[in-house]
Amino acid sequence: MKLSNDNLFYGLAEKMTNEQRDYVHKVFNNDITFCNAIPGSGKTTIAVAAGRYLVESKMKKGIIYIFSPVEENTMGHRPGDQNEKEEAYLGPLKDALIAINFQPEHINKEQNGWVFGKSHTFLRGTNLEDYVIIIDEAQNYTFKELKKVLTRIHESCTTIVIGHSGQCDLKFPWMSGFEKYVKHFKGQDRAGVATLTQDFRGWVSKHADSLEDDTTQGNIWQQLKHAFRKRSKRA
Repeated sequence: MKLSNDNLFYGLAEKMTNEQRDYVHKVFNNDITFCNAIPGSGKTTIAVAAGRYLVESKMKKGIIYIFSPVEENTMGHRPGDQNEKEEAYLGPLKDALIAINFQPEHINKEQNGWVFGKSHTFLRGTNLEDYVIIIDEAQNYTFKELKKVLTRIHESCTTIVIGHSGQCDLKFPWMSGFEKYVKHFKGQDRAGVATLTQDFRGWVSKHADSLEDDTTQGNIWQQLKHAFRKRSKRA
């Protein structure tokens, strides 16, 4: 399957780079596509647009956007029900929907709804079939969390795993499962790997992203010792 040259793709087609077109092509022609992309490269918007296209083409019955509530421990307990707590994590999905001319207030509407946002927290034991699955900010999933999500997904789904290996918010970035799974699936039939290297936010964003954080490099044992000391003090 290929996006035709005369398809406006919700107003994105004329602005898309060759990398973005390759990304869409891989989504359309694989069961699972990993996208390792820098900030501001349009990775979520393109994924949501591709998902909407598959839904409107009657190939899938909807989009399920899955996120990791990685900041919950640092933010503390917040009031509200599950949906209200998860609302803060739907910002990227809402922005992507607006970019393709769809109103975000329709998210999670069971009646005639086609786009749903949820955390990975309560996915254990579920079975996801016939959906476009978008796993966003995948670098913030631990290996076990990402494995849990991927093993819920039926082969009737089209899965898009989006992340940026250079910006991990986990306390111990080496626990992330994103790069491990990119390597695990690379070269497999019906699996694609895409990269996006152009930052449309401008030079400030791009230049900031190019600086590596040396506090997260290398000495894993020092990080473990630090965590163990803190735990011992609490005890």
